[in-house]
Amino acid sequence: MRDVKTQVQVNGLKAITPVYLMVAMRSKEVKEGLERAPHRSLLRALGVGKDDFKKPFIAVVNSYSETVPGHLHLRNLAEAVKQGVREAKGVPFEVNTIAICDGIAMGHVGMKYSLPSRDLIADSVELVVEAHRFDGMVLITNCDKITPGMLMAAARLNLPSIVVTGGPMRSGIFKGRKVGVASVFEAVGGVKTGDVSLEELEELESCACPGPGSCNGMFTANTMACLTEALGMSLPGCATAHADTSRKLELARLSGIRAVEMVREGLRAKDIMTAEAFQNAVAVDLALGGSTNTALHLPAIAHEAGVDLSLDYFDEASRKVPQLCTMVPGGTHTMEDLDLAGGIPALMAELAPLLNLNVLTVTGKTLRENLVNVTVKDRSVIRSLSQPVSKTGGIAILKGSLAPRGSVLKTAALSQEAFKFRGEAKVYDCEEDAVEALMKGMIKEGDAVIIRYEGPKGGPGMREMLQATAILAGMGLAGKVALITDGRFSGATRGLCIGHVSPEAAEGGPIALVKDGDIVVIDVEARKIDLEISSDELEARRKTWKPRTPKLERSYLARYVKQASSASEGAILK
Repeated sequence: MRDVKTQVQVNGLKAITPVYLMVAMRSKEVKEGLERAPHRSLLRALGVGKDDFKKPFIAVVNSYSETVPGHLHLRNLAEAVKQGVREAKGVPFEVNTIAICDGIAMGHVGMKYSLPSRDLIADSVELVVEAHRFDGMVLITNCDKITPGMLMAAARLNLPSIVVTGGPMRSGIFKGRKVGVASVFEAVGGVKTGDVSLEELEELESCACPGPGSCNGMFTANTMACLTEALGMSLPGCATAHADTSRKLELARLSGIRAVEMVREGLRAKDIMTAEAFQNAVAVDLALGGSTNTALHLPAIAHEAGVDLSLDYFDEASRKVPQLCTMVPGGTHTMEDLDLAGGIPALMAELAPLLNLNVLTVTGKTLRENLVNVTVKDRSVIRSLSQPVSKTGGIAILKGSLAPRGSVLKTAALSQEAFKFRGEAKVYDCEEDAVEALMKGMIKEGDAVIIRYEGPKGGPGMREMLQATAILAGMGLAGKVALITDGRFSGATRGLCIGHVSPEAAEGGPIALVKDGDIVVIDVEARKIDLEISSDELEARRKTWKPRTPKLERSYLARYVKQASSASEGAILK
């Protein structure tokens, strides 16, 4: 039980909130008592000494991978974390989980495995941490599905937990301008129109990604890092400290220290990940104009924490929280710019009147205490509440006869001219068919491109459509063509791209009943997306519709299809 309140120093700062004596350690189950002699013998084989058995055991969960640029440097961060754990008189044990690079998996069958990996990551963390009875966790992560998977595990296990996100990649420089992987995807469309030569494309691809880290804009990886910090689950400044900096290593070391302190304080994940903390994260997301994938991940994390976070809340909040940043791909600012402007602490200080400031964070202090003396350093990057980029947030939830349970649009990456749209449907039953039509010039300005059977069940795996959206942008059609899918979009997407259409086609949603030539009407301000056909016609089509089941033999995806819920529920497994 918690007792004996006292004041201590936390990373050199006075802790205002009380700290408590050591709570009962779970690791006693594997290291204390006569019957645990065999267990201690095995632990001694790992280098654990006699005195170490009295210390907290900390899992350092590392998603290091040589196939993901955002994770290539995580071994160095793990060493820094372990140093911090030892400094705080804990015993670190590095364990591992998987990582998939969405960019490399993009545009082919590999993308079917990206979203399903999120739940496998959460499960794998649960398995190893529960089996070995660790007292606390440091979760080292960086990219699109790994960070939410780690947070889902933290909420599910409800142990003292802290997250170290690996940090952004530096921007590449091409012809005097900042570029990243999204620039290369879009240049493919530029080659098609003749605006980019093959020689220029090769030069661009050679310099766009100059080193380790998550891709340079406000794409899904960096959005989730920012929201991890906004939730209070990583130390202030962690999200924007770049992968190649000494500051990132120092934050990793301090996170190791805090993990041990949190065990001693009895500060657990669900003490931090409350309903109010999730509301703060949504507000930061909307102010940043972050990736639409957060509308999948935040509800899934909240579900594990026992918090209800619906799509409707995103829309309700978007009408109150203004967009304050113009980040790539919806603007010109990169993660370097956001970091120099003060990062997430500066953004939250500006948003303070709209936030819940009494929530606890991994520092052991409240958000209010963390934000004392924090100011915005560059008003061109983080605008004021009185002079926002937009009076509404950067994500909108659209509903209507085409998406009765909702769909998601990143308004931060959309021009005002595209807020109203009316066009004829061109229907494709997978992303590859749509990309082929684009490359053949079959899609023109004013078309409403429907890509269906790409949802959680129908894909399966709810693929991202960055290849299609980037080619559109490269051809100069971003915002001039509506792209509508029951799949999802990369955070690097820009234009009139509406994803997460629910119910999905595989469940017999209206998107399954659309035919070429149907009229699609979109009104972003009214939050509407409708199919302009009669209810009688829609019902007649429904009677002739036949379900399509993906042809899967024994595989992870076959199990995923049986359990995956709708995108409107976060595509959680049931």
